[in-house]
Amino acid sequence: MQALVMTGPSRGSDLTEVGDMPVPEPGEGEVSVDVSHAGVNFIDVMARRGDPGYVTAWPFVPGKEVTGTVRRVGPGVSGLVPGQRVAALTPSGGLAEVAVAPAAVTVPLPDDVPSSLAAAAPLMLTSALLLLTDAARFGAGESVLVHSASGGVGSAVARLVPALGGGRLIGTVGRADKVQAARSAGYDRVVVRDEGMGAAIRAAAPEGVDVVLDPLGVELLELDLEVTGPGGRIVLFGNAGGGEASPLPPHPRLMRGNVGIVGFSASALTAGAPHRVARGLSRVLDLIAEGLLDVPVTVIDSLAGVPDVHQLLADGRGGGKYVVRIA
Repeated sequence: MQALVMTGPSRGSDLTEVGDMPVPEPGEGEVSVDVSHAGVNFIDVMARRGDPGYVTAWPFVPGKEVTGTVRRVGPGVSGLVPGQRVAALTPSGGLAEVAVAPAAVTVPLPDDVPSSLAAAAPLMLTSALLLLTDAARFGAGESVLVHSASGGVGSAVARLVPALGGGRLIGTVGRADKVQAARSAGYDRVVVRDEGMGAAIRAAAPEGVDVVLDPLGVELLELDLEVTGPGGRIVLFGNAGGGEASPLPPHPRLMRGNVGIVGFSASALTAGAPHRVARGLSRVLDLIAEGLLDVPVTVIDSLAGVPDVHQLLADGRGGGKYVVRIA
């Protein structure tokens, strides 16, 4: 089968190529999927550059979310049958013609949900939903601040907040040329990350924001603490900048501000509580089927175009959600 293969760690696309790989077979509790579309995510870039914990061995086939049809079911699997349309969260290997996924996070795909849009659901849209509902305990009418607002998760959050009855949306972006993309996604106020961003955020939410969603490690944590209102929740869900994370603030600081800091990892939640991920994925697909959620995606024609998109994401020049058509 054809797959996108990374042969070693690199900051560029020089060690990424489309090549032949053995067709994977499902093990206990797994299914294999003939992939129609697969999501492209920044986590692929983190694997490509060799960040700890993302690659078990080289060569490596990235890819965390797919749609397609069930090819085979492994021992102990019930409720899924060959030929059934599904969306699935894959531990890796999704950027290939055939991928293997745990049956526990493989969900039937409603007939009226396009495969290209559904390929954004298992990781990106489900993560955005769980960030809001499970990690942040988001409530109707609350304000939300999102860093990297023009990216895939940021765009998804902007679409989900209104569907969940939310209030004011504030986003930050790394460069001025990304402001319009974030506004188009639905943000009420977009701030470029520079020396004046703290004042701009406080002006947009004078009483403090209720929820902060931060994928940048802890580099903006001091700012997050400054702009979060009493009872607010800060959710750290990535380390996009790479490098070692600095210690969290001491608990007296959190107590004085009545602020909570929560960690979120889709991969860890999949390993520890896959039923919660599957429930989130099913809810996202239902919202799409009901016409309550629609996220624009950019469809790449083939696996050969993925390395260029990875580089766009690595350089901070990507926008929105990318999905590759595989079959």
